[in-house]
Amino acid sequence: MADQGDETLFPARHQADHRQLQQLVTALTEGVILIELDQTIAWANPRSLEMHGIERIEDLGRTVSDYRTRFELRYRNQHRLPEGAYPMERILSGEAFDEVVVQVAPAGSAEPLWTHRIRSLALTDADGRPDCLALILSDETERYDAEERFERTFGANPAPATILRLADLRYVKVNAGFLELTGYTREDVIGRSLYELDVLDGADQRELAVERLREGRTVPQMEASLRLADGSAKLVIVAGQPIDVGDAACMLFTFADLEPRRRAETLLRQSEERFAKAFRLAPVPMAITETEDDGLRFVLVNDAFRQTFGHAEADVLGRGATELHFWEDQSAHQEFERLLAETGTVQAFATRLRPREGEAMDCLVSAETVSIQDRPHALLTFLDITEQRRTEADVVAALEAVMQDTSWFHYTMLQALTRLRQPGRRGTKPGGEIADISGRRREVLGLVCEGLDNNAIARRLGLSLATVRNHVNALYARTDVHSRAALVVWAREQGFTGATLQSGRVKHRK
Repeated sequence: MADQGDETLFPARHQADHRQLQQLVTALTEGVILIELDQTIAWANPRSLEMHGIERIEDLGRTVSDYRTRFELRYRNQHRLPEGAYPMERILSGEAFDEVVVQVAPAGSAEPLWTHRIRSLALTDADGRPDCLALILSDETERYDAEERFERTFGANPAPATILRLADLRYVKVNAGFLELTGYTREDVIGRSLYELDVLDGADQRELAVERLREGRTVPQMEASLRLADGSAKLVIVAGQPIDVGDAACMLFTFADLEPRRRAETLLRQSEERFAKAFRLAPVPMAITETEDDGLRFVLVNDAFRQTFGHAEADVLGRGATELHFWEDQSAHQEFERLLAETGTVQAFATRLRPREGEAMDCLVSAETVSIQDRPHALLTFLDITEQRRTEADVVAALEAVMQDTSWFHYTMLQALTRLRQPGRRGTKPGGEIADISGRRREVLGLVCEGLDNNAIARRLGLSLATVRNHVNALYARTDVHSRAALVVWAREQGFTGATLQSGRVKHRK
């Protein structure tokens, strides 16, 4: 093949020196087009034909003018090359060029099909005069298509980003997200150096970032203070990733705005401060507990809790209600925690709680599950109803004594006495209907009407004392009365006289 080189590649009259032939042979992996000085297209290798989408050299055109009519060349900005600017025309005019990038399409095509990188080569005769001109074509279609896809993706990415050329530390690209974040215009960024627009200003690991940037290595995420167009600064997270843009080594910087997070953290902190103040100053005893394997443990109590139950904060925190012997009835305690675990909320649970000193107190306990620092907690409130219960017991005892000693004492007088204990309700009739009460609660009402106390009702029905108390409190709420005596009067007004046990079940009488 070495013997046939000149005859197969070129017309016989073309003679080139050995060095130029070596250059041309090396270029045969690329496209080669030979042009005569009279503008005739003399020869083209198969690769150059393939890069024009044709199979015969005649389809390139007989002359440079024919080539212009058959193929349309554009710059990468889509502007057509004017007359005299085609690479074939430039080399004929004596111009030498090392790299020209053009987009090529058949004449009349709406979109370019190929991207060529072209350089010129002049072949001379033995006397050094130009003998033949050559264009060396490299197919850069895939590369530039990939770059265009990157450009579109980079521009459309909502995450703020800039690209810095490592050779001179100047910004070569910026997207709309960065401009929106900072208030700069594109002209404010492109061409400026890192020293003029320092995206690593105030970075908590600035020395590491500068070292990585100098080495062209990944810059890890770090907080930084990004200077804005109006002179203010914004807290961001910045990270850098080395990339190649064309033939240039660059660093892609991406940013995440931390201002929304900082504002949210500020609002959360203010909210927590307001909650803490309201919690501490609330006149009702309150506590926050955390769920552990052995039950609820106190993590915070307010001043009213300490005053009501006599426990110092240091004695309570981190300890459970069982350890403090806080609940008088452990079965009620277990029932309360079961309801809270199943439903997430408990309202007005009647029980007896033990203060640090003194007798047990009648209380209504309410609870609601809350999340604190992503962990489940419960907010508990306590209402001391000891005096209310004592007053009710006194009224019932007095009325029962009267009933025992004075058989003629009429129930309407009992009702009147009961209403005297309810200021603001004189002349009104308690609400509710007997038909609204059914099931176990109706059984409890019947036994109350028979004069049984809570302990006796619990034994009769096989219930816990706490459950009976809850039923009685629910009856108060349903009938809109506030004492046991008033509940008896209300039931009798409804024609409900009591209950008797038959075959282990309660049978109601009217």
